[in-house]
Amino acid sequence: MLELSTENARRQRSWAARLRDGLTKTRSRLSGLFDAGAIDSVLFETLESALLASDVGVDATRFLLAGLRERAGRLQTAEQLKAELRALLLETLAPLEQPLDLAGKKPCIIMLVGVNGAGKTTSIGKLARHLHNQGLSALLAAGDTFRAAAREQLAAWGAKNSVAVVAQSGGDPGAVVFDAVAAARSRGIDVVIADTAGRLPTQLHLMEEAKKIKRAIAKAETGAPHEVWLVLDANTGQNSLSQLKAFDEALGLTGLILTKLDGTAKGGVVCAIARQRPLPLRFIGVGEGVDDLRPFAADEFVSALLD
Repeated sequence: MLELSTENARRQRSWAARLRDGLTKTRSRLSGLFDAGAIDSVLFETLESALLASDVGVDATRFLLAGLRERAGRLQTAEQLKAELRALLLETLAPLEQPLDLAGKKPCIIMLVGVNGAGKTTSIGKLARHLHNQGLSALLAAGDTFRAAAREQLAAWGAKNSVAVVAQSGGDPGAVVFDAVAAARSRGIDVVIADTAGRLPTQLHLMEEAKKIKRAIAKAETGAPHEVWLVLDANTGQNSLSQLKAFDEALGLTGLILTKLDGTAKGGVVCAIARQRPLPLRFIGVGEGVDDLRPFAADEFVSALLD
């Protein structure tokens, strides 16, 4: 038991370090502003520029600056202002921290959607590993039936994690996912993760296809899909908000995965999401490693942004 606790602590420290490293470009815009000096108009102007450059967005930037100006009268140093910014960021991001609840759902069926290149298939592989580490079984449904590379990639992740994959070349993606749900039920699997082909919100025929896949899942399991998650690439910055709104209106999203936070200067987009479309941010990814996808924790994220 002690060895297990030590290993968990090591993994957590390693994750915190990877998250901090991943957000270096975003943090470099913000953390140095408060090293010295007085709280004055110059500091607020510099902070405003840094927040906007970090893709915090106009609405969230105004909200944060208004809160800081309101509190500035009782502060004396820039370091104190940084502490107040931390508190405001935590207040803003805390609603996004909602861990996945599997209670009463077996199998729990998660449908993933997103644009091409956002990292859906890779995220599914990492999510399967996360579930395995939590002692849960998973089955992967290769709902992207048109791109052979997607099926092969998903199969490779399945083999790496000792997870079964239901796939077929061509054909109806809804039928593949339907079969996967039936297989999971018969095998007593805890979670089904359904991949789907990448699509732009403007491709209306493909958005209709996504709705059809969702209906197929509902036919396979009453009340399903239990989760519909949009996978967003952090590097798209403010453009991710338009994706989020379009997919949410079409499919009724229940959560988000934000990928590729490593090396981006746009980590502040999480604040924009929190202000404009505060859906649960289920997981964030900061690298290519199998353990580089973890549940979003607001305190960890804010520390990585400011410390």
